[in-house]
Amino acid sequence: MALIDKYTPKEKAAILMITVGKDYAAKIYKYLTDEEIEQMTLSITSVRKVEPEVKEAVLQEFIQMVLAQKYISEGGIEYAREILEKAFGPESANELIMRLSASLRVRPFDFIRRADSTQVLNFIQNEHPQTIALVLSYIDPKNAAQILSQLPLEKQTSVIARIANMGVASPEYIKETERVLEKKLSTMTFGDATTTGGIDTLVAILNSVDRGTERHLLESLEQQDAELVEEIKKRMFVFEDIVKLSPQAIQRVLREIDNRDLAIALKGVLGTPVEKVIMENISKRLQEMIREDIEVMGPVRVRDVEEAQQKIVSIIRQLDEAGEIIISRGEEGIIV
Repeated sequence: MALIDKYTPKEKAAILMITVGKDYAAKIYKYLTDEEIEQMTLSITSVRKVEPEVKEAVLQEFIQMVLAQKYISEGGIEYAREILEKAFGPESANELIMRLSASLRVRPFDFIRRADSTQVLNFIQNEHPQTIALVLSYIDPKNAAQILSQLPLEKQTSVIARIANMGVASPEYIKETERVLEKKLSTMTFGDATTTGGIDTLVAILNSVDRGTERHLLESLEQQDAELVEEIKKRMFVFEDIVKLSPQAIQRVLREIDNRDLAIALKGVLGTPVEKVIMENISKRLQEMIREDIEVMGPVRVRDVEEAQQKIVSIIRQLDEAGEIIISRGEEGIIV
C-alpha cells in the first residue's frame, strides 16, 4: 500500500467516500457525529483529482481492514492472523493486526450497532421474538426502545419477556443469528465511482442528505471558511431557491407534488417570497385548499417540514437532470 502511505487517515476516508459514490456516501453521513461530518467535509473539499489507482488502493485497504475486524470477531487475533497471512502475506497481516488489536473490542452485532432504529426495525421486525430479543440486548438502549415501541403490541410483550429471561446465549446461536442478519444487510451496493473529489463531490452528497444535516453542516463550515460555503451554495439548489425558477418550471414541478407534502413544506415558509411565488402558480381553488390544510394541521415538527421540503427539492433536481426544467446555478443564466 506504499502508493497511499503519504495520505493521512482523514484523507483516506475522504477518498473512500468519493470512491463509493454520492448515494452511498450520503447514507454513510447519516451515521457520523456532527464533529465527524465537519471533519469529513473539510477533507473532501481539500481532495482534488484522485488517480484511479489511488482510489483502488484506498478501497482495497478498507476491505482488508473490514476483513481483519471480521476475522478477529469470529475467532480472535491468532485466527485472524492465520487467515490474513494466507490472503495477503505475513507483512500485510501483521500490519493489519497491529492497527486493529490495540483498539478493537468486538461485540456481537457490531455490524448493525451504528444503524438507525428504522433500518434495524426493517430487517428484524419479521424475525422470531427470540431473535429480536437477542439483537435488542446488544444494541444501544435508546435505539432498542424505539424499535420495541414500533413492534406490534403482542410481539412487544413476547420480546420483553424473552429479554428478561435470556440469561447467557450460546456463542453458536449468536454467530448464526449474526450470519443471517448480515446476509440481509449485504444487499446494499456501491454506486459508480466517477467523481474526482472537491466541491462538486461535496455538493452531490449534500444534495442527498436530509435538510437538517445540510443546514447544520453549512453553518458549521461557514465558521471556518465562509468563502467555501458561498461557493458550495452557488452550486446547490435548496428549497428557498424555488423563487429563482421560471413560472413554467414551478408549474411543472407542482404537478409532481402531493398536496399534503406541499402544505407541510409551506408551513415553514409562511409569509415569505417562497410561499408567494408558489401560491401565484396554482389555482385559486388549490390555494384555498392548501391554506385550509395548513390551518387544520396545527403545529408541525420541524423535521416533518424539512422532509417535505426535501421531497420537493428532490423532484426539482430530478426534473432538472431530465432536462424538463432548468435550474440557474451560481452566475449561470437561463436561456429562454
